[in-house]
Amino acid sequence: MALRLLVAPTVLLLCLPSLGSEPGWHYSPLAGEGDRATLGCDREATPDSFTCLAVRCEDDFSTGLYIHSSRSNDTGTWEITLDRENHSFTAETTDTPYGGRIVEKSDWLLERLREGTFIYLRHVGDEGGFAFISLAGSLYAINSALSWCAPRVPENEPIGKPGVNPLTRMETHHGPSPTRTQ
Repeated sequence: MALRLLVAPTVLLLCLPSLGSEPGWHYSPLAGEGDRATLGCDREATPDSFTCLAVRCEDDFSTGLYIHSSRSNDTGTWEITLDRENHSFTAETTDTPYGGRIVEKSDWLLERLREGTFIYLRHVGDEGGFAFISLAGSLYAINSALSWCAPRVPENEPIGKPGVNPLTRMETHHGPSPTRTQ
């Protein structure tokens, strides 16, 4: 009986795909990322072969866009077709767990990731076909991750305007209301 209790969860874990390479939009399972980033991976993603776009809340509360793939090097030029618009961009070296950071056209790309329907993505050095990434659910996933980028208010200042004392009673008690005829 005890052996069954140990074997069942182990078999279940072995049957699940690698968390970083699931198709669709989900939180980034990479170490240290938590829910501050979301990944959108291609529909044929496997633990050994995947192409993903990452949207991340940076340490300075700005937004970062990244490429994360099974390639040995994600930097360089990438071709993208986003809702029938063809573009290319360059991914640069980064110190995050992702392969390359997208710096150029990042505002355009972030807007399209939120509002678009599909992406075809490929590194120019690859001879294979394009990876297809559906944008279904991307708006919710991106907004959830970027909610960590909202400005913070210090705990010791509940009201941010100068000259307002939160301990001051703002209402004056005037006694009971007069009785009225019904």
